[in-house]
Amino acid sequence: MSHQQYSRWVTLASMAAVTVATLLIVGKLIAWLMTDSSSLLASLTDSFMDVSASLINLFAIRYALVPADDEHRFGHGKAESLAGLIQSAFISGSALLLMMHGISSLLNQAPVQRLEAGLWVSGGSILLTLLLVSFQRWVVVRTNSVAIKADMLHYRSDLLLNAGVLLALVLAGQGWFWADGLFAILIGLFLVWGAVQIGYESVQALLDRQLPEEEQARIMALCCAVEGVHGVHDLRTRQSGPTRFAQLHLELDDQLPLVKAHQIADEAELAVRQSFERMDVIIHMDPISVLTKEQKGPHPEQQ
Repeated sequence: MSHQQYSRWVTLASMAAVTVATLLIVGKLIAWLMTDSSSLLASLTDSFMDVSASLINLFAIRYALVPADDEHRFGHGKAESLAGLIQSAFISGSALLLMMHGISSLLNQAPVQRLEAGLWVSGGSILLTLLLVSFQRWVVVRTNSVAIKADMLHYRSDLLLNAGVLLALVLAGQGWFWADGLFAILIGLFLVWGAVQIGYESVQALLDRQLPEEEQARIMALCCAVEGVHGVHDLRTRQSGPTRFAQLHLELDDQLPLVKAHQIADEAELAVRQSFERMDVIIHMDPISVLTKEQKGPHPEQQ
């Protein structure tokens, strides 16, 4: 996928999230005013957090797609991970407020008014969110965007949240008034768990976590497959937004002319670039005789 295609799809996914969240806010606000349901208020509060987080996501993605400049030589991709961290904070704050309201509702149980409005809005929320999550998953598979992945996890949790609200309203309609407050508390706990997951992934990206082991092994295998390469060592990888970065040392014969060594390094770099989308590769060339036994990297023939 080209940079232009990546930009188009992640921006479209972000705009879709903002649109859906706005529609849900309007519907849930009307339903809450009609029913005075604690679980619906919990869902409404979450939708307010959704639209705030999605707006942050949209601006962060647009910034992350800005090409590298003189002050940001590695690009602006980490803005996506920063957006995920902000989302985590938003979700955690809303979850604590929801649990407090749920406890208050449990202590002061009351029947839900105009139950049908709440049921219709909750059912519609599930359908809209399901369509959004399906589209976001399609975009994530094709772009591997950290920000869209965080947004997708958030809205996927909303599916269970809205299903919980629907069940709470049904139980409250049967006279089990405690269900409304209890489900508000459970929804809050569920949101905290989702926030922890999003926050962890965002922090790991900001701390330059290595690429998955299978991708590292693939990079080394591609380099070692180039004729003239005796091994690879000191591989370092990370990801910033849509771009992966790899730095490594190639082990070459001592007597190779500089031009030939440079040609081999270019072949290894090209092999990695062609195998991975949006990969930035830096290669250092080492004469094999000066390496210690500990420094020498593996070669497929030696494994």
